[in-house]
Amino acid sequence: MLPDAIPTLTGHGVVLRPFAEADAPLVQSVADDPLIPLITTVPTTGTREDALAYIARQHDRLRTGAGYSFAIADPSTDEAFGQVGVWTSEIAQGRARTGYWIASPFRRRGFARAALASAARWALGLEEIRRAELHVEPWNEGSWRTAEACGFAREGLLRSWEQVGDERRDMLVYSRLPGE
Repeated sequence: MLPDAIPTLTGHGVVLRPFAEADAPLVQSVADDPLIPLITTVPTTGTREDALAYIARQHDRLRTGAGYSFAIADPSTDEAFGQVGVWTSEIAQGRARTGYWIASPFRRRGFARAALASAARWALGLEEIRRAELHVEPWNEGSWRTAEACGFAREGLLRSWEQVGDERRDMLVYSRLPGE
């Protein structure tokens, strides 16, 4: 049975936990990132009110069946610096999708890898999830290297797969199965 609350996961040098009101400055800090608001529901306004609404939506994802949204935080300070999700809209087929973002000042430190490894290990340990998928734009080498480092296998290119901003974009599809 899928958990009915967002758990707190520890390991790999990060904590994955539910978003808190104290994480509003993080959300505000990525509002002007050139990519994060295009591929997520992070607001572009940068206001505290909109950041709090984003946080509320992350909590609501579980109730609506969309999945689990975790803040990625430092285990010693609890400062959040990113987000990772385990999306369960295709759970009836035994599939979950994952995705993540890291605020610019915290990139290239292994946090995305640590968060994805923890989230994938947790998700693939759930009885209902027999396959975890990840979609990455081909140009995003840092992200596809992260996926590969976490045991995700590249399966192919999905042409014109997703609307990103004003254009259709190709996506590489990766997967990982339990026990991999």
